[in-house]
Amino acid sequence: MSVPLVILPGLLCDSRMFGGQIEAFDAQVIDGFYGRASRIEAMAAYALERMPDTCSLLGHSMGARVALEVWRAAPGRVSRIALADTGVHAVRPGEADKRYRLLDLGRDKGVEALVDEWLPPMMGRAHQPGSALYGQLHKMACAAGLETFAVQIEALLHRPEAEPLLTTIDRPAFAIGGREDTWSPVDQHEAIAARIPGCQLRIIENAGHMAPVEQPEKFNEVIREWLAWPLRI
Repeated sequence: MSVPLVILPGLLCDSRMFGGQIEAFDAQVIDGFYGRASRIEAMAAYALERMPDTCSLLGHSMGARVALEVWRAAPGRVSRIALADTGVHAVRPGEADKRYRLLDLGRDKGVEALVDEWLPPMMGRAHQPGSALYGQLHKMACAAGLETFAVQIEALLHRPEAEPLLTTIDRPAFAIGGREDTWSPVDQHEAIAARIPGCQLRIIENAGHMAPVEQPEKFNEVIREWLAWPLRI
């Protein structure tokens, strides 16, 4: 029996981001916005309660940080790990101000105004405002709601140190990024791949931060390769 694929979504995202992966791999997406937890560790606990005993674990964006916390807490439940459109750096100067400015915008003018500003930089050139895909993701993020954004940015701003975990990963690992991702650029994925023993780096062309839904066929090709990567002896 094959090991199931579990996907951990990122900020303001749910299973609507991963329709192509659900269809192709019968993947389980951990929905519910992590119970609106305000810490990455609590998000990992939420995921662990809903995951099968063993899985192939793919984290997207913030979800990759959650995946690393799952690895920290219960490595025996992870048969392989993929970290997509993400980073492992600590909070950077100015990051809190940028995130709180978006939250203030949402509280002042509504969640749609927040998403209007937050989403375009997340998308590649082919999926900017006016495209059908942009409209779908805009609707998803608005449905997540302002309070979900508030607790998730608190989680990100209080995130645990993740970089030291990378060298402990002894399972098949892929770092996957979108070529046009300006939020989590290619060099962040190169750094991740360099720290995880045996990690493979794969870059999705013509995709931004939302690579799984921007280029689902290309993204799925990489997932198939990762799922077939031999286990280490």
